[in-house]
Amino acid sequence: MLIERLKAVSCGFMPLFTSDQLPHYPNALLYGYGIKEVIVQIPGQRGRKPKPKLLPPSDLLYAQVVKRRQRGRVVEVTKKVVFGCPETVQARLAASTVSKTINTSFVERNNLTCRQCNGRLSRKVLSFSKDLTWMEKHLWLSLTYYHFVLPHSSLAQPLPEPQPTRGSGSLKKSQPVTPAMMAGITDHIWTMEEMLSYRVPPDFRNDLEQQQIVHNLQAFHPRC
Repeated sequence: MLIERLKAVSCGFMPLFTSDQLPHYPNALLYGYGIKEVIVQIPGQRGRKPKPKLLPPSDLLYAQVVKRRQRGRVVEVTKKVVFGCPETVQARLAASTVSKTINTSFVERNNLTCRQCNGRLSRKVLSFSKDLTWMEKHLWLSLTYYHFVLPHSSLAQPLPEPQPTRGSGSLKKSQPVTPAMMAGITDHIWTMEEMLSYRVPPDFRNDLEQQQIVHNLQAFHPRC
């Protein structure tokens, strides 16, 4: 479902994927971007026709960060290109404005942020979720708060002229900004009341529920 949603919002552009060595990632990428193998049945050959496999397209780039551990500690970190050629991966990294090396630091930092905002995602705590439905609801709530309600100091925009504050405090030199404001989705910082009373458009909810139904069908019936 994550790969399908990524394809829907990337306008045909295929990004460079990086991850650790969890074996589910290559399968998910092949399921989302893979091309079915063309099998030519040889005349006169007996037996069942081989089942076609999913092959990675030439523009699919995927690299892994390989960590070798000894007694629970990381002693060596290497890089491995799974899909694509190393030269193409390095060229994509050289043109990137975010990172010049294969790493997982961005997604790991995002995971830490999500755990700090949502206790249900923390490890070895009593606030873990016992039901997937309520965990999803809490996740939507915490992500909305993080992007619409919480100003980020790193996004603050300097004011043309310092403005006075209440009382005898120091002058205000910057304007607080949220990620949603920086992305152009909204023009102000939302309050908790505004966030909790916002009515989600029916079309968005219907599309989301439809994607969930299709995902569940495919999980239990792969032929669907």
